[in-house]
Amino acid sequence: MGQTLDPRGLIREAYRIEGIDLGQCRSIFLDWALGRDIEATAEVIGQLLQQYEVDHPEHPMTEVLREGSVQATVGAEGRRRGGRRRKG
Repeated sequence: MGQTLDPRGLIREAYRIEGIDLGQCRSIFLDWALGRDIEATAEVIGQLLQQYEVDHPEHPMTEVLREGSVQATVGAEGRRRGGRRRKG
């Protein structure tokens, strides 16, 4: 399961780095997210949270995954369709 969620092991390795900070975790998360299909990202982030959050609730990567989960969900729901013109 972990391989398909994190094929390059970026998230897993972030949890292993001693003293990693929030900014570093955000950078790693961005690298991970850029390699994902945008439509499946919210679901995968949720699965990663289930995998890591219980054992690492205070880890900065857990915070980043929580933020990413909210943003991916809101982004998918609020995505505007169409071109540059506004209606109205």
